[in-house]
Amino acid sequence: MSDLSQSISSLTQRAEDLLARLEVFIPSVLSEPDWSAIAWRWQHNKGHGYLEVIPHPHLIQLEDLHNIDQQKTEIVRNTAQFVQGYTANNVLLTGARGTGKSSIVKALLSQFSQDGLRIVEIDKQDLTDLPQITALLRNRLERFIVFCDDLSFEVGDAGYKALKVVLDGSIAATSDNILVYATSNRRHLLPEFMTESLETQHLGGEIRPGDTIEEKTSLSDRFGMWLAFYSFDQDEYLVVAAQWLRHYGVTIFDDTVRTEAIQWSHTRGSRSGRIAYQFARDYAGRKQLAAKHSV
Repeated sequence: MSDLSQSISSLTQRAEDLLARLEVFIPSVLSEPDWSAIAWRWQHNKGHGYLEVIPHPHLIQLEDLHNIDQQKTEIVRNTAQFVQGYTANNVLLTGARGTGKSSIVKALLSQFSQDGLRIVEIDKQDLTDLPQITALLRNRLERFIVFCDDLSFEVGDAGYKALKVVLDGSIAATSDNILVYATSNRRHLLPEFMTESLETQHLGGEIRPGDTIEEKTSLSDRFGMWLAFYSFDQDEYLVVAAQWLRHYGVTIFDDTVRTEAIQWSHTRGSRSGRIAYQFARDYAGRKQLAAKHSV
C-alpha cells in the first residue's frame, strides 16, 4: 500500500472514530410514545429519555395478595379517586422486603387500566428526568402513576431535589393526571446516623429535631399517604403459601407440605409473601416434574 493510501485510510478511520464519539451528543429523533399501551419504562437513547412500552406487564390480581387488607383498602380508595378525576395523594409504601409493596402497585393496573390508569416505571437514577416525563404526560387524558420501586437516596443525590419538586410543586402547578407511588425499605428515604440525634433540642419540654433530621423527613412528608408493610408471622405465611399453591394447581396442603413451606422460609431467613410465592413455584414445579416421570 502506498503512503498516500495509508494516509487516506488513517484519516478515514480517525473520522469514523470522531463521528462515533460525536454521535452521543447528536440528538436522535425519537418517535411519539405508543399511547395504546398501559405501561412504560423510562429509558435513555444517546442521552435522551423516552417511554419504552412494557409489552407484557405483570398483571397481578388484588385478590391474590393476602394479609395486607388494610393497605389494599387505602391504596385502592386513593387510586379510585384519582382515576375518577377527584383529588388524591402521592403514596409512599415502606416496610420489610417481600411483603407486597411493589406487587400491590402492579395489581392496581389490573384493577383500573380499563378506567384509564397507566403506569410509568422509572429508576431512581433517572428521577432528574421527572420534569421531562411530566411534560410528556400532563396533556394526556389518561391518569398516570409514576412508579419508583425500592427508592432510597444517599446524601447529595440529584434525584432527591427533583422528586421534592414534583411532589410538592414548584412555581409551576403539579399536573392533576400524575401521581407518584414509591416503595422503600426506609421510612425517610435517606440514611440516618446516630450523630444526627445529637442535634435534637429540648426546649421547655418540647422536642425539636435538628436541621439534618428535618431535611431528611421533609421528602417523605411530601407523600400524602404512607402505607407500612410488615413481615408475616408463621400462620400468615402459611396462608399465603397455600393460596399460591392452589394458584398453581396444588390443592393438598397437609402437614408434610406445611413442614416443607416452613423449612423453605428458614432457608431464606424471613417470612413474606414473596418467599411464599417462591416456595409455591418450587413445590408445584417439583410435583409436576415427578408426576411426568412417573407416567
